[in-house]
Amino acid sequence: MWKTLPEFGTGVLCAIVVAAAYTFAVALAAAGGRPRLLQAARRGAYGTVALVGVAVLILTYAFLSHDFRLRYVADYSDRTMSTALLVAALWGGQTGSLLWWLFLSAVFIGACLVWLGGRYRDLQPYVLATLMGILLFFAILMLFSANPFSATVGAAPPDGKGLNFQLRNFYMIIHPPSLYIGFTSSAIPFAFAVAALVTGRLDNEWIIATRKWMLFSWLFLSIGNALGMLWAYEELGWGGYWAWDPVENAAFLPWLTATAYVHSIMIQERRGMLKKWNVLLICLTFLLTIFGTFLTRSGLIASVHSFAQSGIGTFFLYFMAVVVVVAVVLIVWRLEKLKSEAYIESALSREMSFLLNNWALLSIMLFITIATLWPRLSEWLLDQKSVVKPTFYNAWLPLIALPLIFLMGTAPLLGWRKTSRELFIKSFRWPLGVTAAAVALHFAIGKAIGLPAIVRVDPIYPNALGDILAWIGGKLPVVTSGLVAYNLAVVVQEFVRGVRARAGKDSNFAVSLYQLVAKSRRRYGGYIVHVGIALMFLGFSGRSWGVDEEKTLQVGQSMQVGDYRITYTGDEMKNDVEKRTVYAHVDVERIDARDADGNATRVTPLGSLAPHQNVYKGGMGQRSSEVGMLHRLREDLYVVVGMVNPETKAASFQVHTNPLVLFVWLGIGILVIGGLLCMWPELSFAEAGAFAYLRTVGSTAAMLVFAVLLTVAPSRALGQPTQQAPPHEEHEEGGKVDQSEREKAIFTKLVCLCGDCPKELLSSCTCSWAQNARTKIRSELARGKQPNDIIAAYVAEHGEDAIGIPPDKGGSRALWLLPVAGALLGGGLVAGLLVSWKRRSTERSKEQTARDGESGAGDAAGGDAYDSRLDDELRAMSDDDDHAPRAAIPASPDAGAAKGADKGRDRGAGKRAARDARGTEGGNEDEP
Repeated sequence: MWKTLPEFGTGVLCAIVVAAAYTFAVALAAAGGRPRLLQAARRGAYGTVALVGVAVLILTYAFLSHDFRLRYVADYSDRTMSTALLVAALWGGQTGSLLWWLFLSAVFIGACLVWLGGRYRDLQPYVLATLMGILLFFAILMLFSANPFSATVGAAPPDGKGLNFQLRNFYMIIHPPSLYIGFTSSAIPFAFAVAALVTGRLDNEWIIATRKWMLFSWLFLSIGNALGMLWAYEELGWGGYWAWDPVENAAFLPWLTATAYVHSIMIQERRGMLKKWNVLLICLTFLLTIFGTFLTRSGLIASVHSFAQSGIGTFFLYFMAVVVVVAVVLIVWRLEKLKSEAYIESALSREMSFLLNNWALLSIMLFITIATLWPRLSEWLLDQKSVVKPTFYNAWLPLIALPLIFLMGTAPLLGWRKTSRELFIKSFRWPLGVTAAAVALHFAIGKAIGLPAIVRVDPIYPNALGDILAWIGGKLPVVTSGLVAYNLAVVVQEFVRGVRARAGKDSNFAVSLYQLVAKSRRRYGGYIVHVGIALMFLGFSGRSWGVDEEKTLQVGQSMQVGDYRITYTGDEMKNDVEKRTVYAHVDVERIDARDADGNATRVTPLGSLAPHQNVYKGGMGQRSSEVGMLHRLREDLYVVVGMVNPETKAASFQVHTNPLVLFVWLGIGILVIGGLLCMWPELSFAEAGAFAYLRTVGSTAAMLVFAVLLTVAPSRALGQPTQQAPPHEEHEEGGKVDQSEREKAIFTKLVCLCGDCPKELLSSCTCSWAQNARTKIRSELARGKQPNDIIAAYVAEHGEDAIGIPPDKGGSRALWLLPVAGALLGGGLVAGLLVSWKRRSTERSKEQTARDGESGAGDAAGGDAYDSRLDDELRAMSDDDDHAPRAAIPASPDAGAAKGADKGRDRGAGKRAARDARGTEGGNEDEP
């Protein structure tokens, strides 16, 4: 029918639009009183999914066959690329990435259809209509604005332009798909939320249906962000793993709201509370995934990761507006049905700690959102240009992040509803003791091992606010180490208490531990996730003790960086069909002893590194700087070579030591394992049969291997190409130009203005323009000029957007005032709700207790039955430890209703079995 592949691909896009629109209409008709149409809607959805698969296969075939009639294929591939990179080019550009997004959405819709089967028949029509609406949007977007099957103008070229050299690496193959999986899978919980709101079925049914979908989305958002960190660290060549880049932030925002949701649904399941909040969090998570896509592709914010500017931003704005309107209208319509069934009764309760946890996560989300959008907000509202760089984020965000880490450790120590004084003291005694010991140990030996408890931090503002933030920042290392110890102690205590509570049933420790975790996977998987996050924060704190130095060396010269001596041994040039590479070989030695002047007197050889510069022949002279890294348990040595003088062979080096960075990657791996444990299915031969049992084990094991491989991908002493400006002039040769504290105070505030990078900080940019700027600033410091005067002169010369921290004056104060005010307002709202709930709880306590005793509601309703029984056993064990009768400890209302709760659980299990027999799902309370 079609003579060319471009026409055929465009025709398939048209078919997708028609099929999605048909399925959307039939699903709504099925919901409107014609249930027999549900099967037609399901078949239409399967057909739509199949058409999306055909579209992706067409584009893949075009790449593999080098069909340069397609403009997208000609722009993002050439004949020299490997098969793996040709496949990865599917998502390497803007239009192809949208098709990949559509494909992954279709895959999850197909999986959801298979999983649904005959269950949730009242919700299915609206779930299908919502999902088809999402597919319809992306299909229309591609058909009319970003068609990956558009034909090249004129005759097809003999070869393509090739994939950007920055994207030709292993992480390009695995990082974007992992992140997109997290983004697209969040549409399933959103569709269920919409269906529950429309139908009014707002009990725990839809929560149980979506919790594993949201956990899956959260897990792959975690994996995707982690792989992005690895990509940045090993490939981008600026010495770190998170630059608070706008696109990085856009990927992080939905992770925050998803994390808040997976915590708050436990309150709804157990207590029937926070229904409005949970619906809002699901809608917000989905909206933020669309916002991230919009931010990446609209050209709104400059980023090293973003696609070229285009006109599709308007489409996304309209779509986000539709999502917001639909969500708000439905929530307002169902406010009466979304009322809580219970209230928070005490500030010392797990419900309250989860609520504060949500408040902190949403405060961080608000802060990052405003800071990310600030360059445009400042331009639109204040008529001034601004740039917000990592120095600003790193000064402000710990004020919220570290209290969040404290809350993360505190929640498991508190009981549901209320915590008795005796239990409170018992629970906190050992973790607080471990925390005090860790802080004391840090003060005692920290300085001796190069990790002092308190460090010097330069103010980001030349006023009292800057001094306050700097004072707080100087104490963060010891605060972080104390909080990490606190969280680890809490998790160890919870596992020990759980195993001891089961000791009467299983005498073997290993068996007791296995049974404990197997019976309450979500609870103990969550504890493992907490361990991973705590270790990541320990790794983040290592940057407080990092050393950064820069020096231009002649062959044979050395430089000392922290406990290392780096000797430049010579250069080497290699040519291949793709690029010309100039290697700068260095020998690395560890300094074991120094003389009185600080010079090395005894060293131990550690090996050689070969950082290098690439000049790509097919990229119009595009340059890249490749990294050399030496990984050690205590720290990483990170070496970047700048320009190499072809005549004198002098080479400029940037060297960074990154202490404790290994704990970041270790924490990520533990987090993924904990997330997988939360999702681990409960298997039963009696219910599923042997084949389903083996299939489930196989798929889960495959997912585990996949996730672990992604998160522990091998580190290589090579790096990702970073954009380089053409050299302007030669640099000073020989002589040390290490970054002193005064230099760092300047370089971490000012941005590079070479025009080829997205305004990176002078401290990290490796281009020759930035090197020249640093040389000039050093000479001004040598003449006695003050840092604040140098910064002011730089801004006066280059403009307001030459500094990465907008000044704390005038309208620019809104950058931190708005999120701080929002966080305070949220905190006030939480406090007001607590007072209101406490009053209502007091008034209804007798009535609620009676109802709980009769029906087994309260803790049992929607709760984790095994967790409730385990909590009772732990309370009993605490009594036995003190040789006190059980009645001597004031129990929470949970314990008072234990027998009634057990009866309620039995009745709930019977109802769930009946629902399962009818083809609906009640859910397994033990699983997330």
